[in-house]
Amino acid sequence: MQSINLPSKPPSSPHPILNLSFRLFFSAATLFAVVTMVLWAFVFTGHTDIDAQVLNPLYWHGHEMIYGYALAVVAGFLLTAVKTWTGVMMPHGYKLLGIFACWLLARLSWIAFGMGIVVAGNSALLLYVAAVCDFLFIASMAFAIFRAVWQVKQYKQMGILAKLALLMLGNGLCYWGIINADMSIMKTGMYLGFYLIIGLVLTIGRRVVPFFIERGLSTTNAKGVAETVTLYNSKVQDIASLLLFLAFFIVDLFYPHPYLLTITALGVAIVNIIRLVGWYHRGIWQKPLLWSLYIAFLGMCLSFMLYALQPWLGFSHSLAVHGLAISGIGMMTVAMMTRVSLGHTGRSIHNPPKTTTLMYGLMVLVFASRVLLPLVDMSHYLLWIMIAQGAWIACFMLFCISYVPMLARPRPDGLFG
Repeated sequence: MQSINLPSKPPSSPHPILNLSFRLFFSAATLFAVVTMVLWAFVFTGHTDIDAQVLNPLYWHGHEMIYGYALAVVAGFLLTAVKTWTGVMMPHGYKLLGIFACWLLARLSWIAFGMGIVVAGNSALLLYVAAVCDFLFIASMAFAIFRAVWQVKQYKQMGILAKLALLMLGNGLCYWGIINADMSIMKTGMYLGFYLIIGLVLTIGRRVVPFFIERGLSTTNAKGVAETVTLYNSKVQDIASLLLFLAFFIVDLFYPHPYLLTITALGVAIVNIIRLVGWYHRGIWQKPLLWSLYIAFLGMCLSFMLYALQPWLGFSHSLAVHGLAISGIGMMTVAMMTRVSLGHTGRSIHNPPKTTTLMYGLMVLVFASRVLLPLVDMSHYLLWIMIAQGAWIACFMLFCISYVPMLARPRPDGLFG
């Protein structure tokens, strides 16, 4: 007797924002980017206090930018991209809401802990709540990815899981450092997380930047003939970039010898500049969703150059760090989120909202004001930082206005996603 394969029940969720992870996590990440930067601006100008006896305000800011904002974007991207790569349905509906709730509770606990709020007579209780929620957040995200990768035997994706495991370790070091009042451990955990995120950006960027440019510029002419754009990629460059970045990351974090730092940082910059040359096509300047990715990658290359020059020119190491953070995390995530939000909600990637170009311009202003202007004029350092903070807040407010509504609405074509 022949068996009949009945169609499986189509996926559904209580609200469109819970359909796929990018909707919920991109929305939350952008709102968090505004709130946390507004709070940091008040702290930086002395209008609000982070309790310095329990946590260095700079480390509070760094931790939440890395393990709060950046990891939310990573979760939104990976839990969506892995579905595309493997064909396996990723968490949606209430399962997705559960993963998100862990992230949200950790962020709220961090803000309250930094403000010195005491719960049940114990000032550290909020920190333990944040630690447990952060652990569950990263672990549940990693498990969902592992299950999909294992199911279709795409073992090449295991490198992403290794990075997530190391991110959990880095975050654990941050908590361990605070609990034991050892800021050197806290700093190690924070920089470990930062460079792991940058490593993820370099890995994922290598896949998606040329892919998006090729897709964005390939057209069909008036005769109906496809005109494709093919960009140059090299396996040798991929390996060189990975190994040089690994060496740079170890040197800067554990053994900041000036010669080694210069050699490794310069090597990463040169390899990725060569990559950018292979990815260049003059047509990108006609499409904001493409030149934004290119500029973000270029900003990362310039930042690695700053790392290489810093030991010899004497400017602050923080400028190179912020350059890499703004370009590799800020600019790159904004560029990725706008592209993914349009494509995965069934909207045209060729007609983004008119505010999109302004958003990218504001993020370029953040880079220029926080990194480049202090290099030439330190006398107005506070002004440059305040301009950068204002541009960051304005950029993400525009994202909230232009993109969050489409993330919260069903796809125009009626499909689930």
